[in-house]
Amino acid sequence: MPFLLAAAIAGIAAAPLAAQGPAAPVKSTAEEEAEQRLHTDWAWLGRYREANAALVPTSAPRIVFIGDSITQGWIDKLPGLFPPDRINRGIGGQTSSQLLLRFRQDVIALKPAAVQIMVGTNDIAGNTGPMTAEDTQANIMSMAELARAHGIRVILASIPPADHFPWRPGLETAPKIARLNGWLRRYAAETGATYADYWGALHEGDALTPALTYDGVHPNDAGYRAMGPVAEAAIRTALAKPAPQGLAR
Repeated sequence: MPFLLAAAIAGIAAAPLAAQGPAAPVKSTAEEEAEQRLHTDWAWLGRYREANAALVPTSAPRIVFIGDSITQGWIDKLPGLFPPDRINRGIGGQTSSQLLLRFRQDVIALKPAAVQIMVGTNDIAGNTGPMTAEDTQANIMSMAELARAHGIRVILASIPPADHFPWRPGLETAPKIARLNGWLRRYAAETGATYADYWGALHEGDALTPALTYDGVHPNDAGYRAMGPVAEAAIRTALAKPAPQGLAR
C-alpha cells in the first residue's frame, strides 16, 4: 500500500506537467517586436515618421511608392529606381487596412505628384484577420479618393502572381489574385488612374516565374529588374496626365 500510495501521489503531481504539452516556440526578437507593435502602433505610423520629416524638396516631381514587403524590398533590390524624388514607403506584412491608416502621413503629407499603391497579397493571406475582396477594394478606393482629393495622380499596381503563400499553406491564392487584379484594371480605367501590370511581367501560368523569385511570392533581383520597366512606364503615363482637381494644397 505505501508503494501504491506513493505512486499515485507522484502521478497526481506529474499530471499538470503532462497536461501542459510541448513548450511554446520561442519567438525571435523581430517577432516579439511585431507582436508588441500590434498593440501599440498597429499601422506602424512610427516606421517612416523621422524619414518623412527629413525629406528635402527636389526639382523633379515626387513619386511615392506605398505598399507591403514587395514594395519595401524594391529599394534594396533595385535602388536605381529610387533617386531622391522617388520615395519608398513599403512595410513588410501589411494589409490595405494598415496602408489606409498611414496614407495621410506617408503619402499626402509628402505632397507627391503621383502615388503607386501596391497591396493585396497580405489581404488575401489574412495577415490582420479575414478580409473579403470587397474589403480590399474599399480600402484601395478610399486611398485613391484621398489621393485625387489632394491633386495626386494614382498608379494602381497589380498584385504579383503567386500560386501559394509559404506562410499560409493550402490557401487557394491564384483565383483571388486574378479577381482583384481584374477589378484594379477596371477601377483604374473608370477613374483615370494608371494601371501597372506587374503580374504580366512576372507570371508563368498562375505562378511567379521561378527564375524571378526566391519563395514563389517575393521577387528576387531579376524579378525586380523585370518590374522596373513597368514602373517607369507607369510613372511616365501618370505624369503625362493632368493632376486631379482636388482640394487646395
